[in-house]
Amino acid sequence: MFAAVGDRLVVNGTHVGDPVRCGEVIGVRHDDGSPPYLVRWEDDGHESLVFPGPGSVVHHYPHLMPD
Repeated sequence: MFAAVGDRLVVNGTHVGDPVRCGEVIGVRHDDGSPPYLVRWEDDGHESLVFPGPGSVVHHYPHLMPD
């Protein structure tokens, strides 16, 4: 998994009934785009350091990706 600033992280719940969380990647710690990521969550604006697990998906935005 890799991400760049401006991508969107979608994290599926791990238990039945858990909500899906979506957030914007606002920080990447490694040059290769590997986790962890600093994410601003859409539901409450909270920022947290995230190590995405299974079922997490990064939606890339090519116009924001480095060359």
